[in-house]
Amino acid sequence: MKTIMVLLLGFFLSQTLVAQKVQAVSTPPTLDELIHVSTQKWQWMADKNTDSIQVLFHDKSVFVHMGGSWGKQKELDVIKTGGIWYKKAEIHSTDVNIIGQTAILLSNITLLAEVGGNEVTNPFTVTEVYVLEDHLWHLASMSFTKLLTPSIQDKP
Repeated sequence: MKTIMVLLLGFFLSQTLVAQKVQAVSTPPTLDELIHVSTQKWQWMADKNTDSIQVLFHDKSVFVHMGGSWGKQKELDVIKTGGIWYKKAEIHSTDVNIIGQTAILLSNITLLAEVGGNEVTNPFTVTEVYVLEDHLWHLASMSFTKLLTPSIQDKP
């Protein structure tokens, strides 16, 4: 009986250690890391730094704007040529939800941009979807939803 108890205790201890090891290896990134990636993206877009943005954008990424939707290459071209110049994104709040290897960020922003040579300011909720591949977060989708009310300081 003692032998069986010792074996069972050993089995349960080994399973606990294995579970702890797996948990340590697959620890998700902190919310702050994801918010930093998103904030850095806005600065790169303002600076028209398409070299850094190209690495961040997933090859299959999609972008939804008030005037249409398109893929990675067109978004890079729009940024590079100044078709949309994301001059400054004032971020009021950001919520992050992580589901497995996918992160969804909802940010309320006021965006100062130049579109077609005209400077415009709009309140948006921006939905960003990131996927984790090879230990790096890549932007898979970004959608702009224009808010009809100027009070966007409330969380989405």
